[in-house]
Amino acid sequence: MKRKFWNWVKNEGELSVERTLFLNGEISDETWYGDEVTPQLFKDELNAESGDITVWINSPGGDVFAAAQIYNMLRDYKGHVTVKIDGLAASAASVIAVAGDTVLVSPVAMMMIHNPATVAMGNTKDMEAAIAMLNEVKESILNAYVDKTGLSRNKLSKMMDEETWFNAKKAVELGFADKILFDKEEEKKPDKEPKQEEPDEGEEGDEGESTKEGSEEDDEKKKKFPFQQNAYEYSAKKVTDSFLSKVTNTAPCEPQIPIDQLRKRLDLLKR
Repeated sequence: MKRKFWNWVKNEGELSVERTLFLNGEISDETWYGDEVTPQLFKDELNAESGDITVWINSPGGDVFAAAQIYNMLRDYKGHVTVKIDGLAASAASVIAVAGDTVLVSPVAMMMIHNPATVAMGNTKDMEAAIAMLNEVKESILNAYVDKTGLSRNKLSKMMDEETWFNAKKAVELGFADKILFDKEEEKKPDKEPKQEEPDEGEEGDEGESTKEGSEEDDEKKKKFPFQQNAYEYSAKKVTDSFLSKVTNTAPCEPQIPIDQLRKRLDLLKR
């Protein structure tokens, strides 16, 4: 998040500053390696100057609460916020992406939304508390998605349940993005076409069938997609797990000897 580029642009006879920030890497509440994006680092960059701003996003996600802080900063920012999805806006990064006043997605970029995840241990009450917390976190995420897309909570909730990946075209169709970057046809259109009204929750028909077919296609894509793993978690534990995976020796264990063979060897020693 330390990388920044300021471009001086002449606008209506006045010289104003238009800034571009790059949100690259995992989102965390603190940094250990210097390559994570934290709310404090983002805040320092965002408030360094005033005026319109462009935020390029390429992130697999991370801590949902850190992402929520960045989301709020962008929504509260006085200038116009343009978000450009560079390569990936997955998990918590998708929450930040929908904070833009205008969201543009690269034709080769991907987005992904899914249910929040965490690591918990303890007794029954501890597990129930963890489940209740995750349910509330999901509802807070849905607030951001509904506000941007206009889709029903029920439809978005099912998309999160299925861990849904979508390309640039699908992102625009669903309302997560406004336009596709570098699309000449989109640039020629004077006005954005109005979104089709969403059917009431529970209403079935062609829409339901197309969603089912789309989910089957997404399942096939997920089997082949290189980012398909448990790395995208809406949890502070994500950072801990990432750190431990980098400092822990993950070499495979030695092959184990079956118990029956060990018994035979012991019998031979006794003789």
